[in-house]
Amino acid sequence: MCGIVGYTGRRQAAPILLDSLSRLEYRGYDSAGLAVRNGTALAEVVKATGKLYHLADKTDQGRALAGCCGIGHTRWATHGDPSVVNAHPHVSGNCSGSGSGAVESDVVGVHNGIIENYTELKDKLLRHGYAFYSDTDTEVAVKLVDYYYKKYKIGPVDAITRTMVRIRGSYALALMFKDYPDEIFAARKDSPMIIGTGEEESFLASDVPAILKYTRQVYYIGNLQVARVSPGKVAFFDLNGDENTIPLTEITWDAAAAEKGGYEHFMLKEIHEQPAAVRDTLNSIVKDGKIDLSGTGLTEETVRSVSKIDIVACGSAWHVGMAAQYVIEDLAGIPVRVELASEYRYRKIPMAEKTLVIVISQSGETADSLAALRVAKERGAETLAIVNVIGSTIAREADHVLYTLAGPEIAVATTKAYSAQLIATDVLAVYLALARGTVAEEEAAALLAELAEIPAKIERILEEKARLQWFSSKIANTHDIFFIGRGLDYAISLEGSLKMKEISYIHSEAYAAGELKHGTISLIENNTLVIGVLTQKELYEKTVSNMMECRSRGGYLMGITTNGNFSVEDSVNFTVYIPKSDEHFMASLAVVPLQLLAYYTSVNRGLDVDKPRNLAKSVTVE
Repeated sequence: MCGIVGYTGRRQAAPILLDSLSRLEYRGYDSAGLAVRNGTALAEVVKATGKLYHLADKTDQGRALAGCCGIGHTRWATHGDPSVVNAHPHVSGNCSGSGSGAVESDVVGVHNGIIENYTELKDKLLRHGYAFYSDTDTEVAVKLVDYYYKKYKIGPVDAITRTMVRIRGSYALALMFKDYPDEIFAARKDSPMIIGTGEEESFLASDVPAILKYTRQVYYIGNLQVARVSPGKVAFFDLNGDENTIPLTEITWDAAAAEKGGYEHFMLKEIHEQPAAVRDTLNSIVKDGKIDLSGTGLTEETVRSVSKIDIVACGSAWHVGMAAQYVIEDLAGIPVRVELASEYRYRKIPMAEKTLVIVISQSGETADSLAALRVAKERGAETLAIVNVIGSTIAREADHVLYTLAGPEIAVATTKAYSAQLIATDVLAVYLALARGTVAEEEAAALLAELAEIPAKIERILEEKARLQWFSSKIANTHDIFFIGRGLDYAISLEGSLKMKEISYIHSEAYAAGELKHGTISLIENNTLVIGVLTQKELYEKTVSNMMECRSRGGYLMGITTNGNFSVEDSVNFTVYIPKSDEHFMASLAVVPLQLLAYYTSVNRGLDVDKPRNLAKSVTVE
């Protein structure tokens, strides 16, 4: 969602802030702004709507803004339309908020999140003489900090903690005070924020890629904590104003992983990085042919006692859970329920004794998934997080954490993070089965050997991408696409459909193939594209039969199946073959052609592949 950056040090701040904001564009935004202090009472504030280059042009790439301390923001509109007035940063003074020029204001701030009681707080401030120029909840927060700062004549930390007690909702705040011209004060509740340090300079951001170019030493500010950021030094405080200690974390991601590296789009680069992401994740938990989950703290004794598993996630991570459900139930014999986090958190689901709740999230900051994790813990469940970001909130709050090693993923549409999560759940399924005695050691070894071959098989699929590029040109102008499959193939279809709709804007739906005759087949018209996923031998003929029903009603058919299934060619218009593997693990292979098809279709339609409209990479507000 919204992106926050900050810098204080010896260098000119604005160019660094713009560069850092450009690395957060994947989060989605509709306006952007900067505020920089040059050691004086005045803060230079510049804002612009639209793409970041408009802000860069207004500031001569940041060179026009003098000063070594500043904050920046990319806004995703929630309260108030996208406009210069509503863009961040916001100020405590009663100015026009037009977005340009020097402003003498005691407090200047940016915000990510949603303040639920902002109208109540706004009414309070109006009674105390404050005027408002924008429609945002952020301006309310900035002016509330200013109110406590002046009324009680207290320092920034105390003013911020008083504000935090009054605010309901989620937020990450970065604030500058006139009386502290080389410092930035930050606070968070349920919205992500990291703080990095270097030699006599400090950085803050909503996500690691923003500052990875400048430092690898970061702090993950805790929930309901305040940070005082000065050049090369950070101090942390709780709601009582007492100073806390937070461990310093070293980011091991390769900085080049956040660059395009010669590819036209991040998405295409990340599709090609899947073999490495899968291999790295696999090698981190399978060593010398044995599964090693000691780093998670999840013991064989714990998993042997599990009576039920709830998998909770959003979007593509939920599709991972759908695939994992089939694999875990079949291999380990444990009942698995897959829930959307946005539903799970509000349902009063009876918690069976010895339930393991698995929360899957790339960022580890997904708002609904984090809330669902907290609900599960309140109900007494054992919790396991599968996340990609070390030190993220979900990782810190879960009882156990299994890290995927996908590295930074920039494109909004996930590819390599999905594949890394998928391989992690497959290994977990084998571990559960082995610990519970539902598979013998020899069978487990054979399954792990199959998993070890997945990266090379993905590479073979990528070598055949030209055929998918050609086919995408034929379907680029279609209006509707249906993805169908049975069992694990249905879970694959869900992800294929999401990839297509989110970046090509073509209406697509995924259906369990057996449900077609229960209403869906009425939507099939002449030349409607129907994509059948056909990787499960026992279900193959039934799904082909469903596809024939679509063809008899004018459907245009594409099939994805394994090498050697040449019989499907007689039934469909276009066939994609993938290498054979154990059927439990076919999702890792079948999803790759669907990712490529969505990518090339988007390119052929002339769309912004990496930043599709109305979408953000990390959904950190409800």
